[in-house]
Amino acid sequence: MQKTPLNLAALCAVGALALTACGSSGGGGGADTKGPVTIKLVVADYGDTAANGSKAYWDDVIKGFEAGNAQVKVDLQVVNWNDIDKQVKTMIQSGNVPDVLQTGGYADKVADDLLYKASDVLSPATQANFIDTFAKAGQVKGVQYGIPFVSSARAFFYNKAIFTQAGITEAPKTWDDVKKDSALIKAKVPGVTPYALPLGPEEAQGEAMMWELGNGGGYTDATGAYTIDSKANADTFSWLKANLVDAGLTYPNPATTDRKTAFADFAAGKAAMLNGHPSLIQKSKDGKVDYAATAIPGKDGPLKSTLGVADWVMAFKKNGHQQQVKAFLDYAYSKQNTLKFDELYNLMPVTKDTLAEMQTGGKHDDLKPFFDLLPTASFYPLGDTTWDAVSAEIKKSVGTAVKDDPAKVLADLQKKAKDAAANQ
Repeated sequence: MQKTPLNLAALCAVGALALTACGSSGGGGGADTKGPVTIKLVVADYGDTAANGSKAYWDDVIKGFEAGNAQVKVDLQVVNWNDIDKQVKTMIQSGNVPDVLQTGGYADKVADDLLYKASDVLSPATQANFIDTFAKAGQVKGVQYGIPFVSSARAFFYNKAIFTQAGITEAPKTWDDVKKDSALIKAKVPGVTPYALPLGPEEAQGEAMMWELGNGGGYTDATGAYTIDSKANADTFSWLKANLVDAGLTYPNPATTDRKTAFADFAAGKAAMLNGHPSLIQKSKDGKVDYAATAIPGKDGPLKSTLGVADWVMAFKKNGHQQQVKAFLDYAYSKQNTLKFDELYNLMPVTKDTLAEMQTGGKHDDLKPFFDLLPTASFYPLGDTTWDAVSAEIKKSVGTAVKDDPAKVLADLQKKAKDAAANQ
């Protein structure tokens, strides 16, 4: 996700709000256009196999939209998470700019003045339906450009059967507990990775931040300035290197191990512990893994602030298809569509009506631990227009901090962050 990461703040109690612009399968009356117009839609793929890829979902959305908007066609391109940032950058540089993009960040496009304001491409009813904290997370200098798509939080997953085999009776609460339990698992349950540490390029920025939070660190300070090379962060990676990596209690090379691999290993019963998001629930059930989810262990106790994540939609101005994009987004954000996507990947919603639906009837009780963790979640600095560039650098190299000198790796990343800010 990500996956992914999402910039959420506290979830509050909300009620359902109908999308009056999206009530019909035609997306609220169609686009105002004198001739056929094609809009280009580029989206990230949330699936990890051909069977659960995102293309089928979007094909269905497009089919419903085009049925009620005969003068608008949607050209879909689905790109895997590892490649989407690079491909979109190439599209923009070559002038082949999408009309609508769904990916992990938006602020760098705002800095280049590429995007419509959210209010330009959403009806008032659609815009009002977003949970307030997510809408605010899409703002740059008080103006919303990022349109939240899905949300998530992170929790600590562990395999209860493996814990029982190893003689572990409760979930770890501290880093030392993780180390102790990992050593027991290595000794008593051979063939299992005790802790799955994915610091490969798929979502290294997320795994790194969760560990940094556990030591009072993070990517920025209270003023928003980057603090990637803080002592707290360097100490975090030094601990990981000495106590998990060098001790053989995780993957031999976390820097080349993606989240997808870690999740697959856990769902196959081949990994005992990891930090995960809600999509891991269904994967674990499919793999018949008896799991539990709880707060992420920190250096001295469970994290009081977990990682919250939002993925984003944005609309580009270049092609001038404002009304066609508005018609499509109003339809795409109808409850029938957002609920289907959230349930497909067991993600959490960003709209009030879908949240209300998912909190009733008991169907989504397995998400309760994540809803409980969201009110105190911490988020990437998505409103910083340098974040996309900085995040890309973190993805590429932060994993080497558990193999090489952590202080040097983080100092290099800090310099790149400062250079990115200076080039704004």
